[in-house]
Amino acid sequence: MMHKVERAIIMAAGMGKRMNPVTLTTPKPLVEVNGVRMIDTIIRALQKNGITEIYIVVGHLKEKFSDLLKQYQGITLIENPYYETCNNISSLYVAREYLENAMILDGDQMICNESILTAEFAQSGYNSVWTSEETDEWLQTVDNGIVTACSRTGGKGGWKLYSISRWTSEDGRKLRKHLEYEFEQKQHTQIYWDDVAMFCYPDEYRLGIYEMQADDVIEIDSLDELIDLDNSYECFREKEESGEKRKREQN
Repeated sequence: MMHKVERAIIMAAGMGKRMNPVTLTTPKPLVEVNGVRMIDTIIRALQKNGITEIYIVVGHLKEKFSDLLKQYQGITLIENPYYETCNNISSLYVAREYLENAMILDGDQMICNESILTAEFAQSGYNSVWTSEETDEWLQTVDNGIVTACSRTGGKGGWKLYSISRWTSEDGRKLRKHLEYEFEQKQHTQIYWDDVAMFCYPDEYRLGIYEMQADDVIEIDSLDELIDLDNSYECFREKEESGEKRKREQN
């Protein structure tokens, strides 16, 4: 049985501290890379695939996202009031009523191949890239198309998990129930939302993978990685180094 994504949730509430000082004034998903904001590549790719009901979870500098409402149709902003004190489980928690037949994406990545966000899917699971090399990213073990294990600490010879996932209506309802229990009852506020299905309740989900290539997505996790892609940000590194030098001199 095939399923179809009806809506997308973009996680955009985080503070992006590893990209300071750029993210002190600009939310990470709104940072421009060679003239293009990261979140624009996501929204445009979703729309190209017919996914026009889009929820963006905001927190840090939330007012900066209001221009998206003028630029695109079908956008709804959801405020995460917990973003400063909780991990990203809180962002999916506040968007939990939209999880059925949903695609969930982090807002701080650039989509280079729009076809990887296709709306049709067979089962819940993550976009993934095979790697035979050592990685410290989450690494899945797959048997006959089904995820049988996942390592938070990485390894080699497995499927690297990317922050693009699809959830069937049934799994979306389960995920909502599990999110509510973990966040409200257990008060597990410092875990990733991905922990819920992958580690907290692995036997209740039958996850697959959606194979893609490493250059289909660009993940930017730090200021150095941003500068490697767009050297116009070199001045921010110089400011950061200058600030660190002043601190050392004062001490």
